[in-house]
Amino acid sequence: MGIINYSREVTSVIAPSRMFKALVLESHNILPMIVPEGIKSVEFIEGEGGVGSIKKTNYGETAHIKYTKHKINALDADNYYCKYTLIESDIKFDKIDFIVEEVKFIAADSGCICKMTSEYHVKEGAELKEEDIKKGKDKAMGLFKAVEEYLLANSNVCA
Repeated sequence: MGIINYSREVTSVIAPSRMFKALVLESHNILPMIVPEGIKSVEFIEGEGGVGSIKKTNYGETAHIKYTKHKINALDADNYYCKYTLIESDIKFDKIDFIVEEVKFIAADSGCICKMTSEYHVKEGAELKEEDIKKGKDKAMGLFKAVEEYLLANSNVCA
């Protein structure tokens, strides 16, 4: 089994505390409200959001995927950091065993920089192409921007 790392940094005009709260701590409430056509619901099937909790995301009818389950490995709300593992999905992973994601929000100017790192644990003998990774990351960036726009328009949310 090999590991492919993928990193990306994105800037936002929103403070790190608000982005972290919306995308990590309150994602189960915020995401279905902001993008109901893409995400039907987010629920904790184990725990209440801390380390060891398992979060299930149920996607909308038009999505190519029905659900994912993530396990929270590390969470540091004071430093706006979260590490989690994609442990299950309805899509059969023929090339990867699992994905470990790390997200950190850092204050910058009047907003923040979001540093995202993904570790793809590739199955023995499988080849994972960068364009396949990029497709998924582009969808995640669309969600990031939707949350940013929502927070910009609603200054009281996640304040």
